[in-house]
Amino acid sequence: MKRFIGIAVAVVVIGGVFLFVLPKIADYRAVWDTIRDLTWEQSLLLAGVTALNIVTFAPPFMATLPGLGFIRALVLTQASTASTYLAPGGAAVGMALSFAMLRAWGFEPAAVTLAVALTGAWNQMFLLGAPAFALALLTLAGGANTLLQTVALIGLVVFVVALVAFALALSGDKVARWAGDLTARVATWGLRRVRRKGVTWSGESLVSFRRQAVGLLRRRWWMLTLATLAGQLSVFLVLLTCLRTLGVTPEQVSLTEAFAGWTLVRLLGSLPVTPGGVGIVELGLTGALVGFGGPNDAVVAAVLLYRVLTILPTLALGLIAGALWRRLRPAPALEQGA
Repeated sequence: MKRFIGIAVAVVVIGGVFLFVLPKIADYRAVWDTIRDLTWEQSLLLAGVTALNIVTFAPPFMATLPGLGFIRALVLTQASTASTYLAPGGAAVGMALSFAMLRAWGFEPAAVTLAVALTGAWNQMFLLGAPAFALALLTLAGGANTLLQTVALIGLVVFVVALVAFALALSGDKVARWAGDLTARVATWGLRRVRRKGVTWSGESLVSFRRQAVGLLRRRWWMLTLATLAGQLSVFLVLLTCLRTLGVTPEQVSLTEAFAGWTLVRLLGSLPVTPGGVGIVELGLTGALVGFGGPNDAVVAAVLLYRVLTILPTLALGLIAGALWRRLRPAPALEQGA
């Protein structure tokens, strides 16, 4: 019943956005005419930024799991990201698939858990912290947006709390053991309320994780941070290129305003309401950019093109990766090194 309700909500949201809301903002025929008028130079530029976005998926996992390699990391991230577009559940679906693929390739459970947890944590930190940074830039530029201010404040509070909790968990074995035991008790209590078995891990599990995480982060935190920034900002570059090539000028929507709207919608779109945030992202981004002064038809065209370029290539490559990934099992030497 829960799955049925989730699917029904997703269908209603997606259908409502694309069939009723967006057509009231812009005429789809005008949107198509705008996209159709792209020159071959503009199309080549869009293809280039799309390819750049795709290759930046791999480096975060390469930073957190030595021995993985670029090809396997790319296959892993394309398949896991594609799964988030096909199934409700958001990032949790992609993380679960990443764990399963890495274990099937022979990497040790502890190393896989660490890699999946750290890449997920760094991405979430960006999603939570970016709106506050964008709000600061927008304020310095003399702009204002009430919704962005609200979301940025909430995101900043959660970001600070998560950062403090993460730092405390890594600060020492005693704190990690206490936090792990407390979390295990709370999780077990919640599972038993729904007639499920309690968790099998304890504070010692978090202590072991902490020791591995500290060792890895001491050597590679800067690599993970730069890789995460590159991966996230390459997505924004696709949006910015779509805006400029389709006629949304800096005078209508500035770089700062585009970044502010994008960070706002990235955070809202991470909520697991629809697969990949389909419908929510399109509506939120269109509303933000039109609110900043972008022309309706050009903004809708740019947003839809942006979503096509960031979803369809990954979906296609992810399906191919899903069919071929078992052939990329690492050599035994790499497994030991992982």
